[in-house]
Order: sequence, then C-alpha cells, then structure tokens
Amino acid sequence: MPDWSPIHAQVHQVLRSRRLLERQQSILAAVSGGQDSLCLLKLMQDLQPRWGWRVGVIHCDHQWRSDSRANAQFVQEWAAATGQVHLCRAAVAPPSEAAARTWRYDCFRQVALEHGYGAVVTGHTASDRAETLLYNLMRGCGSDGLGALQWSRVLGDAPPVVTLVRPLLGLDRSDTAQFCQDFQLPIWQDSTNHDRRYQRNRIRLDLLPYLEAQFNPQVVRHLAQTAELWQGDVEYLEDQARQSRAHLQQGNALDRSGLKQLPLALQRRVIRQFLQEHLPHPPNFDQVDKVLSLVDAGNRSQSDPFPGGTIALVKDAWIILQQTGQG
Repeated sequence: MPDWSPIHAQVHQVLRSRRLLERQQSILAAVSGGQDSLCLLKLMQDLQPRWGWRVGVIHCDHQWRSDSRANAQFVQEWAAATGQVHLCRAAVAPPSEAAARTWRYDCFRQVALEHGYGAVVTGHTASDRAETLLYNLMRGCGSDGLGALQWSRVLGDAPPVVTLVRPLLGLDRSDTAQFCQDFQLPIWQDSTNHDRRYQRNRIRLDLLPYLEAQFNPQVVRHLAQTAELWQGDVEYLEDQARQSRAHLQQGNALDRSGLKQLPLALQRRVIRQFLQEHLPHPPNFDQVDKVLSLVDAGNRSQSDPFPGGTIALVKDAWIILQQTGQG
C-alpha cells in the first residue's frame, strides 16, 4: 500500500481550502482507539512533514467499561511514536453522553492550554454528522442544532483561544474502515458502541441502516450535506440577529416596535440571544415564544417566570426582563 492515498489527498486539500489548520502549528489529536480516530492520527502523522506540525495525542478514559484502562494503555503504546501522549481519566464515570462530552471537551481545552497546543483535532465523520442531525431533530432542536458538527469551533467561552477542528467530515465511516484496513491499523473494539441503551447507538445501528435499506442508500451523505447547508444559514441568520439586536436592545430591555419590523426568523433569534445574555441557561423554544407573544401584548402584560425567577414584562414600548417582586 503506498504511503499517500486518495484520502490523504482529500484531507490535505480540505485543510488547505477551508484553512482549518496552520503550518507549524501545535495540534492535539483526540484518539479513542476506534477506527475513525486511528484514521485521523495516521493522517496527521503522514501530513505532518508537509505542514511542519507538532502533533500530540490525548485519550480520555470515561471509566464506563471494565477494560477502559487497557484501552488507554493500547492508545498510549500505539501513539507513543507520534509525540507526547496525554491521558485523562474521569474521577467518576459521567452519568450521560452529554456529561461525558462536556467533560471530554473540558479535558481537551485544559491539556491544550497547559501544553501549548493551538488546536484539537477529532475524528468526527459525515456519519457522525448525519447521526447528530437525526438525534437533534428528534429532540426538537431548532435549525442551530440541525447544522450539526461544524468543521471548526472554539473550545470554551473565554480567551485564550483553542480551536476544535474536524478534518474528516468529508469522509464517512466506511471510508475510515477501509483506510484502517488498507494501512493495517489496529482497532480497539469498544463494546459501548454496540450498547443500545445509548440513543446515538440506536440511531447508528438501527435507524440509519433502516433508512438506507428502505428509503435512500445515500442517506448519510445527504443528511451530512443538509447539515452543511443549514450551518451556513445559521451563521448568516445569527449575524443578522446580532446586528439587529445592537439597535433594539438597551440593557435588559428590547424595543417592541423595532422587533416587530423584523421577519419572524430574526425576531426569534434576537429574543433568543437577548434571553441567553440574561438567563442562567440557554432558552428553549417555549421560553423564546413567551417573549415573542409580548411583542403585540398590552401594557403591563408579562410572561410566566423563567428559571431563576426572571419574568418578561411589557412597559410601554419595551419588553423588560426583571426579577419577580420588583416594581
């Protein structure tokens, strides 16, 4: 097998055209030991001479399985030739997939900052993107959730900046499997990937194969393309909403008449951004709709309390957020 394959060329071109990584950059590759992450690490190793990267490896042990320590040791031994290997082990097993993801991304950022990595690369593929889109769709997420898995995003809410990059979103899981086979890469078989207690596993193992067999053999590719298109729309609308909000918001108040002049899609986004700035948790659809209903409501109309006791109240031309009990 040659050292340079069509997948090498594809990922190399994606990195260049999308400007996902820089030359001479220090990058941290997240490696679980599964096929996608091993494909990722092999690609980073092989592209390193062309880009001049310093490549390190991070492995996160969630302590979900009895063999998790053996899995970590496997990654450490296999990746040792690449560069420094960083192992993160959860003190207590995260109680859910969402909690595990939050803990994992916190580990990525902390290790990157401590050791001077400017970017973290993960092995997410188009298959992951399709699964995430379906998962979010069934949970009732808006278009922000449907623009699943961006090519890059910032980790954390404050400087210094660490970027999370997903170079393999142009590949699907069959591509990474073939790549591992072609280059004879060892794959750690994670038993939790077949545990149907996890919703994402049921989507991958049951729902997507059913959709492929009964509706569209290219469903993964088409769903991933849909997520890409949605992401572009979301970025545009979010920018338009920020510009509109700059003119409509004064502190904890929104101008009702100005808000009413906007298209409904922008009204909702302006309100969501406004609430997100003032509430302890990101608002859901119902909470945004509570405020939206006040655009045409009578003076002194108010919403039910939001979490934390805040209400939205109409005062003449304004929708104002205030704590219950305030005058």
